[in-house]
Amino acid sequence: MRTILVYIWLITSILPTFSQWGIIAYYQVNKDYITKVLCENRERPQLQCNGKCYLAKKLKEQKEKQDQQTSEQIQNIPVLQLFSSTLSSFEFSSTGLKINHKATFLYLLPYYQAVLSILVPPPCN
Repeated sequence: MRTILVYIWLITSILPTFSQWGIIAYYQVNKDYITKVLCENRERPQLQCNGKCYLAKKLKEQKEKQDQQTSEQIQNIPVLQLFSSTLSSFEFSSTGLKINHKATFLYLLPYYQAVLSILVPPPCN
């Protein structure tokens, strides 16, 4: 059963790639018909288009269709909520934390003076 599911998954994931190859194969098989009937530049043979305009148009349509399907699939991905909160309200209470001393940085003063002594400009001659 698992192998069948794996094969189905592989086929469905590779199938869009084969659709482009199918368009190219159809072009190669029916090149004469496409050149004579479906080519946009059949009145101008000096361009030597040979139906490549038709092929490019079909490949572009296929790419746009595939992009649209991909964006629809991305938009339809279900959202899985992993965590939920049962709290409906919050209460904040005072902890009574008080700072009694004033913050001073005098103990760092020697380090600052050492750095400032390096930044003295050189003497002028």
